[in-house]
Amino acid sequence: MRILFVSSEVVPFAKTGGLADVTGALAVALTKLGHDVRVVMPNYGHAGADGHRHQKMEIDEIEIPLGTWSAGVGFYRNELDGGIPVYLVDHPPSYHRGALYTDDSDEHARFIILQRAALSLTERLGWIPEVIHCHDWQTALIPLYLGAGDYPQLEGVPTVLTIHNLGYQGVFGSHIRDDLGLGVNSYLLHQDDLARDNINFLKHGAMYADMITTVSPTYAEEITTPQYGCGLDDLLRLRRDELVGILNGIDTDNWNPRTDPHLSYRYSAKSLWRKEKFKHDFLDSIGVRYEEGVTVVGVVSRLVWQKGIDVAVDAMGGLLEDHPELRFVALGSGDKAVEDGLRWLAWRFADQVSFTSGYDIALSHRIEAGSDLFLMPSRYEPCGLNQMYSLAYGTAPLVRRTGGLADTVTTFDQGDGNGVVFEDTDSNAVRWAVETALAIRGDKTAWKTLQINAMGADNSWANRASDYEAVYQRLAD
Repeated sequence: MRILFVSSEVVPFAKTGGLADVTGALAVALTKLGHDVRVVMPNYGHAGADGHRHQKMEIDEIEIPLGTWSAGVGFYRNELDGGIPVYLVDHPPSYHRGALYTDDSDEHARFIILQRAALSLTERLGWIPEVIHCHDWQTALIPLYLGAGDYPQLEGVPTVLTIHNLGYQGVFGSHIRDDLGLGVNSYLLHQDDLARDNINFLKHGAMYADMITTVSPTYAEEITTPQYGCGLDDLLRLRRDELVGILNGIDTDNWNPRTDPHLSYRYSAKSLWRKEKFKHDFLDSIGVRYEEGVTVVGVVSRLVWQKGIDVAVDAMGGLLEDHPELRFVALGSGDKAVEDGLRWLAWRFADQVSFTSGYDIALSHRIEAGSDLFLMPSRYEPCGLNQMYSLAYGTAPLVRRTGGLADTVTTFDQGDGNGVVFEDTDSNAVRWAVETALAIRGDKTAWKTLQINAMGADNSWANRASDYEAVYQRLAD
């Protein structure tokens, strides 16, 4: 099947979060299943995979009309693993800004250009997809443009919209209407929203896409409720028959404790003693005191309200006081108050706590391997990846029951389960989860069983791609 992906970010060319991981890894996994996958994204001016520069394509510029002006765009080409073509829309005034996303007044236009350029490119290439897979608000107008009949070569081509995080919808004032270029087809816009002076890109994708997917079965249910629906729950309930939740996968070549180049001791489920050796090395390297029997709680996260790390900070002070065998290692950046709280913990419990502000790929791997417990007290979590990394590394996830966390982690009890699940986002719930895990740790046989259960989970993309195949096939039938 010929499948066109359109996304604002794709690993390894540009990334701010899980969207890039998903689009890059899923394209590769589908190609391995025999599909002809091609990807369109912006050219942000960065080097490509392994530092290879994008190659300019020898095709004429395409003029994208935007109200009173137009953008002349070119194209560059690169490849994902397996030779998958990646076409990069080149318009430096829009994309060479030092950040993938901005608060600039033309943010809407940047992604109108991406979407219209992607659709026009198919004709230039002489390659007509059998399905177009759109990702998040930045590409959610594609179903609308096809419905308006603007691209006759793509008439009848079905669309899939994946919602990676409903909290980001691409909402702009109605003054951008002319920039959309719909002309007489402007009646296809949500008229009540226009009357309220807004145009919501993601809402239009949810209105017009043939199928909607999101990144876990539980999140697919949650977003049809007022609590998690971010104002779109009414629409998503109407589309419930076309809404499917498919868990993200992880790159099991990159996240594998048997081969991870960031670890001084590599290990498997059959050599978990080497995980303990690594933990000793790791704590020594970050200035945290190691003693036999210590339990390390790890966090790698954006420090934003969604992630609930503020309640982890509230809980950890008392836990560290009451359980001197605890260690706490955190990596992340975001909300200043949360960062300040983590710095205070590192000062107050200097030999028990380490906090690093920012993001460090190598350190994130080492925290996953060097921790015994991995804490994710998210207020909502569409899918989550770190809990799956933790499972692969034999590190027990402690997660709030929401979204993909609920779909991948179960509380260990009498030999079954792979972590600890709690219900509330507050310090008492975090304390309960940590102390429950400590009790399991106190039984060596139970703890090893939990670790083996965790490492036996198959969260690979190879195991997920067939679910997307089923969605595409449903549209083809």
